[in-house]
Amino acid sequence: MLVNESSPSLTSSLLYLDGVRVSFDGYKALRGLSLELAPGEMRAIIGPNGAGKTTMMDIITGKTRPDEGEVLFAGSIDLTKLDEVAIAELGIGRKFQKPTVFESHTVEDNLLLALKAPRTPWATLFGRPPADQQERIDKILETTRLKDLRRKLAADLSHGQKQWLEIGMLLAQDPRLLLVDEPVAGMTDAETAQTAELLREIAKDHSVVVVEHDMTFVRDLGVRVTVLHEGAVLAEGPLDVVSADPRVIEVYLGR
Repeated sequence: MLVNESSPSLTSSLLYLDGVRVSFDGYKALRGLSLELAPGEMRAIIGPNGAGKTTMMDIITGKTRPDEGEVLFAGSIDLTKLDEVAIAELGIGRKFQKPTVFESHTVEDNLLLALKAPRTPWATLFGRPPADQQERIDKILETTRLKDLRRKLAADLSHGQKQWLEIGMLLAQDPRLLLVDEPVAGMTDAETAQTAELLREIAKDHSVVVVEHDMTFVRDLGVRVTVLHEGAVLAEGPLDVVSADPRVIEVYLGR
């Protein structure tokens, strides 16, 4: 049965996965994955290649349908019954590893194009946005460390700055939950540290799931960590705790 936001809450979690299984041509990508994310929580997801991290995000965003299991959002919304567009409109935004921005437009215009507000493309690019929209854009530029680059073409940004711009474009859509895939891949050490600071700031007002391999970056986030292995949760807790788990060392950190 499709549940909606007016239905009684089935869970206090913002995101709730229970017993999720999915196979591709006999390969078991997820084997009973269960995960809960509280409202306002940021969680780091780590694990070796093939652990099921990308498939998990595909399930949450409606790109892939599970064979079994529950996937609930905001307490009662059954994500398995919705398509990708409907899920995005609920307030679930996803950033892929490779940044995708409009390189021929300025940083500010990229944010205006992404803004969740009634507007036409012509008015967006050639008209002055209303004061409330401009205020939102200014705040996002401040958060993403791009305030001084607002007139710069996206094509001229560094790799790290493009990552920040795409995170800003997600914020412009006013999501309740951000799914961020390997945000610091290819960044300098300074950009990596700034990205951890940026995400901690975003997490004050949003729930965030970060998939990442960089353990220094994960430590800088200072959040609860979930370790996936062979399509299920292997360990969960503070980074120091999961890092000391012999099973995690064997399958992931010891490699």
